[in-house]
Amino acid sequence: MAEINIRLDIQYKGTDFAGWQFQPSERTIQGELETAIGRVTGKRVVLTGAGRTDAGVHALGQVANFRVDHNIHPEKYKDAINYYLPRTILVTRSSEVPAEFDARRSARSRYYRYIIDRQKTALYYEYRWEYPGQLSPARMNEAAAILTGRQDCSAFCTVSSQKENNDCEIYTCGWADEDSLLIFEIRANRFVHSMVRSIVGLMAEMGKDKEYLTLEEFKDIMASGDHTRIKHVAPARGLYLVGVEY
Repeated sequence: MAEINIRLDIQYKGTDFAGWQFQPSERTIQGELETAIGRVTGKRVVLTGAGRTDAGVHALGQVANFRVDHNIHPEKYKDAINYYLPRTILVTRSSEVPAEFDARRSARSRYYRYIIDRQKTALYYEYRWEYPGQLSPARMNEAAAILTGRQDCSAFCTVSSQKENNDCEIYTCGWADEDSLLIFEIRANRFVHSMVRSIVGLMAEMGKDKEYLTLEEFKDIMASGDHTRIKHVAPARGLYLVGVEY
């Protein structure tokens, strides 16, 4: 039987997992999916994900692929895999894709959303950053306006994960003010480790009502490439991988 390439579109609640990437001693999204696929196919597969989300980060539109020689119709993998998954992970679509498709390397852009709530709630704590103070979306959008274009994002990358080239092409980014929520959306060709959470944390310093970071200070930190100058990285629970474009 010829090997085929299967694409999965996936949603998950990241709260109970140690991130996307497989870790032998931790519960991860990739690990749960590979186990479920193995139970369906009777084979060991390696799943490639478009975004290696951190512990606690959620996904509305993660994409992954695996190769297998098995006789299930591609569209039926969705229900078969879901049968063995915990309720907090859901395959929303399965389809056959060309042999050269790679969920990570074929991606043209990724799209993330971050949600800050300026009020406390009993129901949504695991899905938002409940910020303990006032924030100015106008000042935060001043910073967003200078981020678009090709940027050296070393300052937004954890030191241990920095590479020789940390450049990212940021296509769109900005804040929307909706009732008690501040919603940040950003689309780029790639993201370095902890990039969105670092950007949000630094922008929150600009948005504070007292002793706030100025736009010039924001630019200086960004130009320095020094991640240690970012005092607060936003918590993972407010971040969502919304979609991937190919």
